[in-house]
Amino acid sequence: MSFKTLLAYQKGFDLAMEIFHLTKGFPKSEVFVLSSQMIRSSRAVCSNIAEGYRKRQYEKHFKSKLSDADSENSETQLWLDFAISCNYISEEKRIELQEKSEEVGKLLNYMMNNTDKFGLKKKQSEQV
Repeated sequence: MSFKTLLAYQKGFDLAMEIFHLTKGFPKSEVFVLSSQMIRSSRAVCSNIAEGYRKRQYEKHFKSKLSDADSENSETQLWLDFAISCNYISEEKRIELQEKSEEVGKLLNYMMNNTDKFGLKKKQSEQV
């Protein structure tokens, strides 16, 4: 099974690509500031999912990488707040992207709370 089959990855990737295309319309003065930060944090969600999934046999590492993905997802939400405050996006667009980001966050939290459903086997002492 590939990390690319994970719903959190797929939705995170789609969001990252939407943000990438959206930031192309930002002023050139924001290329190395807001645009770059939004793109990097949204892409980091996917990269952390991919890294964690490949090391999923180590539960703590898997959860740590998913937590990193969730943190990057929250950072993306922060940059959306700046984008609206700078009048680069509409409130409707911010809400739409915020909701997509929140959905990714819920999926990440589900994965962290249900590691056994993602190829991790519980230790004998943890099974009841």
